[in-house]
Amino acid sequence: MAGTVVSANRARSCNHDPMGPRLNIRNARAADAVAILEIYAPIVRDSAISFEFEPPSESEMADRIERVTATDPWLVLESDGTIVGYAYATEYRSRPAYAATRETTVYVHADHRRSGAGRQLMTALLTEVARRGAVTAVAVIGLPNDASVSLHESLGFVHAGTIHRVARKFERWHDEGYWVLTLPRPL
Repeated sequence: MAGTVVSANRARSCNHDPMGPRLNIRNARAADAVAILEIYAPIVRDSAISFEFEPPSESEMADRIERVTATDPWLVLESDGTIVGYAYATEYRSRPAYAATRETTVYVHADHRRSGAGRQLMTALLTEVARRGAVTAVAVIGLPNDASVSLHESLGFVHAGTIHRVARKFERWHDEGYWVLTLPRPL
């Protein structure tokens, strides 16, 4: 699988290193399942951001990573070697007419939200899916989720609609919003 590897340094640091933490975006691999679950499991257990009821097992997450990366990018963001976020793309629908449309997903560890991690991941992901021929990116967001809506809109995604009362979790109904981005053609 062809992939994207991006490195960046942030000016702000949590560890008082004047150079900031060393950030690296790389392709995910099945061996990252535990670190990815450390980010995803609390989201599943404690929020309606994901509509799963139980976090997947380590082997199920490893299988998901392998399934996605067989055809699409799954990127992780490392800060000083620790995975602090991830983003991936999947087919939007299984019919061939939708082949150039990718659904995007991004999750960031609670300690690294509002740090620019989500923007870095999504920028790299969108660049990669466009390079692979995608024309449209769709973000499906469980609502309310102001942080995700803000991130996607800052990247140029436009709200395309909301399905009300589409998912039930924690004994209440939740809406799901759709944001769409027309991708630039790669050079």
